[in-house]
Amino acid sequence: MGLMLAWLANLEVVININAAESGSKLPNIVLIYADDLGYGDLGCYGTTKVRTPNIDRLAQEGLRFTDAHSPSATCTPSRYALLTGEYAWRKKGTGVLPGDARLIIQPGRTTLPSILQKAGYKTGVVGKWHLGLGEGNVDWNGEIKPGPLEIGFDSCFLIPATGDRVPCVYVENHRVAGLDSTDPIRVSYSAKIGDDPTGKDQPELLKMHPSHGHNMTIVNGISRIGYLSGGHSARWVDEDMADVITRKAVTFIERHKGDPFFLYFATHDIHVPRVPHARFAGKTELGPRGDVIVELDWCAGEILKTLDRLNLAENTLVIFSSDNGPVVDDGYKDDAVTKLDGHKPSGPLRGGKYSNFEGGTRVPFIVRWPSRVKPGVSDALLGQIDLFASLAALTGQKLATDDAPDSFEGLAALLGESRTGRDHLVEHAGVLALRQGTWKLIQPGKGPKVNQNTNTETGNDPQPQLYHLADDLSETINLAEKRPEKVQQLQALLEKIRKSGRSRF
Repeated sequence: MGLMLAWLANLEVVININAAESGSKLPNIVLIYADDLGYGDLGCYGTTKVRTPNIDRLAQEGLRFTDAHSPSATCTPSRYALLTGEYAWRKKGTGVLPGDARLIIQPGRTTLPSILQKAGYKTGVVGKWHLGLGEGNVDWNGEIKPGPLEIGFDSCFLIPATGDRVPCVYVENHRVAGLDSTDPIRVSYSAKIGDDPTGKDQPELLKMHPSHGHNMTIVNGISRIGYLSGGHSARWVDEDMADVITRKAVTFIERHKGDPFFLYFATHDIHVPRVPHARFAGKTELGPRGDVIVELDWCAGEILKTLDRLNLAENTLVIFSSDNGPVVDDGYKDDAVTKLDGHKPSGPLRGGKYSNFEGGTRVPFIVRWPSRVKPGVSDALLGQIDLFASLAALTGQKLATDDAPDSFEGLAALLGESRTGRDHLVEHAGVLALRQGTWKLIQPGKGPKVNQNTNTETGNDPQPQLYHLADDLSETINLAEKRPEKVQQLQALLEKIRKSGRSRF
């Protein structure tokens, strides 16, 4: 009996050691989420006009996807869906938000960071947020909550909305960083406040002029959307933004190198205003838009260097993607149009940001995890919205029935262990579109066929559009009249997804 008890005790020790080792092997997860980066903007996706060696290295050492999609063709809806696993078009108030919007993710609901917290991860978000803060009428001079810390992140350092919207300050955890209490901040999106000049009234003060909109309060020689007064010591300098947020991201990794960690690093680049640091200005022939692609590549490179320096690269899952497709003129006269020089931001795809065509949501998507993912290329149909269920599965977390209703567990496809991705995927811009295999249906939509401000094809048409992407990647041949049965089949599936409130039936 004594020998049996000793054997059982030893077995228990072995089991506990194995469990501890298993837990320690949870991969770190770094999600680098670029802004407005197109399918054709990177060297690894075919451009020769811009050098992106760091992101190209990721692709060479990892898995590059050719049919991966953001949840929407604009930023706020994509970010909402990414973190909640729910298509943003299901919920009102999830369109592109003003800078003073309330938090649109309800505290208490299960989110991607909260599920990773449960798995033992330290979670942090650095960079662009654009999902609202507070409960409405935010007092930027006090405690700003709820925010990321109330929906699953342990720490945050935020660009609250976008670079072209006020308030032009950083928020760290619950407070504006570097704020002088004697110079309180006020923000308005309805009427001018304070004495700061505006681009509309004093354009001679501008170092970059707007092409449409963007003519309100001037900060750092650039007029923005919205009005801002006060907070002068806390205001950012656009040229330093990439350095500031990348340094914060590196610090997060250094601080948590002994833990499994999840870093959501949402860059500002390549969103407008495109104001690269002097190190990158003039590095391309494409003007500031090309230069901030180089700056974005540097940001990614600093993350990779940090992982290498801390000996974390082998067991870190790095995911690189973009929140939507590209836009050239998005509100400022920065020579992006005149200096394209044959560069095609969407590559072979039609449309871009704001568009129902593939260029709106088919974006760069790269996965690197040296200890598990074999380098290569995958044409599996993949959605960023699936990161929620897939990372939950990777970390051994079970989702409740109501959690992440549109997120599919596609871990095998994500890690390159299967070439089979999603069966279907809803794309979202002005209307909804449905992908099933290589077929695509775009629902009828009202409105102009071209966004005049951005010169982007919207994909709007009063009649349904049906494309077979295997033969027509650029969506030039509408087969709806020739294949009415396919239109009917896809429309029925789309209606089922819409009415059921979930994609998992």
